[in-house]
Amino acid sequence: MPIELERRQWLQTVAAGSLALWGGTPAQAAPRFSEEDLSAARALMSAALSSGEAWRLASELATGIGARPAGSEGDRRAVAWAQRSLRELGLVNVGTQAIELNVWQRGPASARLLASASGDASRSLVVAALGNSISTPAQGVEAEVAWYPSLAALMDEPSDPLRSRARGRIVFIDQKTERARDGSGYSRSVGARVAGPVEAARRGAVAFGLRSVGTSGGSPPGPDAPTDAARDLGRIAHTGTTRYDLRVPMIPAFAVSVPDADVMAARVAAGHTLRLSLQMQNRSDVPARTHNVMAEVAGTDLAHEAVLIGAHLDSWDLGQGAVDDGAGVAIVSAAAALIARAAREGRRPRRTVRVVLFANEENGFDGAIAYGKAHAHVPHQVVAESDFGGGRIYRLSSRVQPAALPLFAQMAELLKPLGVEAGDNNGNPGPDAAFLMRNHQWPGLQLSQDGTRYFDVHHTERDTIDQLDPADLQQNVACWAAVAWMSAQAPLSFAPLPALRR
Repeated sequence: MPIELERRQWLQTVAAGSLALWGGTPAQAAPRFSEEDLSAARALMSAALSSGEAWRLASELATGIGARPAGSEGDRRAVAWAQRSLRELGLVNVGTQAIELNVWQRGPASARLLASASGDASRSLVVAALGNSISTPAQGVEAEVAWYPSLAALMDEPSDPLRSRARGRIVFIDQKTERARDGSGYSRSVGARVAGPVEAARRGAVAFGLRSVGTSGGSPPGPDAPTDAARDLGRIAHTGTTRYDLRVPMIPAFAVSVPDADVMAARVAAGHTLRLSLQMQNRSDVPARTHNVMAEVAGTDLAHEAVLIGAHLDSWDLGQGAVDDGAGVAIVSAAAALIARAAREGRRPRRTVRVVLFANEENGFDGAIAYGKAHAHVPHQVVAESDFGGGRIYRLSSRVQPAALPLFAQMAELLKPLGVEAGDNNGNPGPDAAFLMRNHQWPGLQLSQDGTRYFDVHHTERDTIDQLDPADLQQNVACWAAVAWMSAQAPLSFAPLPALRR
């Protein structure tokens, strides 16, 4: 070959590779799935849309076991159920990863808004201790309320107790959680739950309370405003994790139902002084054991690489844990079962599809931490988690090297008949999966679910099986089965990642 022609061809090859790396792949060089793989994905989707497997699994977990906080008897039963179910679904290498930890346990809690000199009647409040909260003294706590409209308003005050009106009072943050399909309202309000107790204690408060980080009792989307009776039905408190700083005194922390918070806000707006009594008894640092549960559909030529689809098996101690995250457990398990059935029929995935049901996502990410330590050496093609209830999926996003984006465009096109649109390359693959993505630089994908009503029941006693829709679960399974299969079949690695923003 003439040297000049050889040089020209070499430069064209380098140019094509560079364009591919930065997402500018020429049409003729763009990686694509084979028609055979696309046809197999369509077959998986079709099977999912006529299957009741996810509904069956979610029902068994929610009604047969119910609440399953890490280290509890419910957790132990859920681990045994998950192993048995995954084997019955045809997955292989079913096993567990034991995790030793200390857990928090809820005790009784009560609170009362006391009668005031302004003529306000006393009112019993619906409350829930925040996860990790200490107890009150045996006699409880009674104090005037220092009311703040937001965490930012509290933070604007000096942290010196001698200069803050929080000193000697029960700080109450009344930050509302707005409805949003993507959960962004929760993202804006949850900081008060996580950081509020420390900031209140830093300013001398004796206890901390907040409007529940949820939309229960609030106005639903559309024209149907809630009646007084409907608001009263919304008197449920949303729990969730809070954190302490050992350099700051620990104070009891609790959430109040949305309608009760509305009453408190109305009294403050009328210029009335609030006084509140609180009693809570909780236990902390209780030694316990929990487990990750894992199972696989074995791959072929790239079996050493993993396509991780996960959910978390634990739940809070309120409700049945159907929405958070029984739905996710059922969705990814049913999706993997369809791929396992196809493998038995002769269509095995190239990469190993691995289901991971994480332990203790709710209060510590112990399962994700343990999994990452044990499997850091395993190349992961992608990590993804279903943990936003059972709402319909409306978007596919990624976090992969730019050269792989044409493949995600194909995936999105395949899912389009299911109502799914293409997202960007800044996806969040779910809580445990995002932890793994950031700490191990593993690629991720996100299947965004409609969360408009998710925070009506999130972390509450109303998280029950009747909140799920069997048809929506079918649509979820169809999406998950297709993207897991195509990730396993992809003609190139989804790594390395673009720079991760922290």
